[in-house]
Amino acid sequence: MTDDGRAIRDLEDGIQRDFTREMSYGDYLHLDELLSAQVPLSDPPQHDEMLFIIQHQTSELWLKLMVHELRSARSLLASDELAPALKRMARIKHIQHVLTDQWSVLATLTPSEYVLIRPYLATSSGFQSAQYREVEFLLGNKNPDMVGVFRHDPKAQQALTTLLREPSLYDEFLRFLARSGYPVPQHVLDRDVTQPYRMDPGLVDVFATVYDAPAEHWGVYETCEELVDIEDNVQQWRFRHLQVVQRTIGHKTGTGGSSGVDFLRRALDLTFFPELYEVRTRIGS
Repeated sequence: MTDDGRAIRDLEDGIQRDFTREMSYGDYLHLDELLSAQVPLSDPPQHDEMLFIIQHQTSELWLKLMVHELRSARSLLASDELAPALKRMARIKHIQHVLTDQWSVLATLTPSEYVLIRPYLATSSGFQSAQYREVEFLLGNKNPDMVGVFRHDPKAQQALTTLLREPSLYDEFLRFLARSGYPVPQHVLDRDVTQPYRMDPGLVDVFATVYDAPAEHWGVYETCEELVDIEDNVQQWRFRHLQVVQRTIGHKTGTGGSSGVDFLRRALDLTFFPELYEVRTRIGS
């Protein structure tokens, strides 16, 4: 409030006002382009279609940042830079929390409201999110069949093909362990990284040593727990997704042709870092 009682905050003299020759906030962020990308298709227009579009567009932006951070964490582990890799993982966890919390906004869309916009989605589906598949590939959930879903998008297909052939974040962590002197089984290090990961009992033994004496292996111990946090967050996101779909469409078939809720539920059985869960059974035994 000003001295004369007005509820206003006067602009300071130094604040930039003229952007005819200077970069503005909107210029830097390309807001004209970004904010014109919401194009509802419903006819007659349905109020809730804007919510549906923005929910998924913002999710894709966060997924883009998550892919960026996962790639960086993987690269840092490959060059034995554990501390900054852990910083990347901490940021990834915050991104995951935002993505999961967003489901609460979409959950305000009732079945009666969604049914009015669903026909305009045609065969489009979140299942077709290339960036979500990049996240899964980076975390180790490799599925060669997924690459074929993106024949219509050569750029996305090439990105997934490249990630399919590259080591995952977990693969690079295991290689880091081996270089650090931990007895990671050689066949684990030499595995075909294009294939889904399978739990190895010998690797459980390695992690049991770490968890039996955390103070002696603190950096590795902390990394293990960061990875568990990331997987736990993925599972929370998957479960929240399932809940929102179930409350919105029940057991209808998905727009992309999947069985819907039943298909999403099977994803809850997928794990990225099985030894880090199996070792918990061994602790204190």
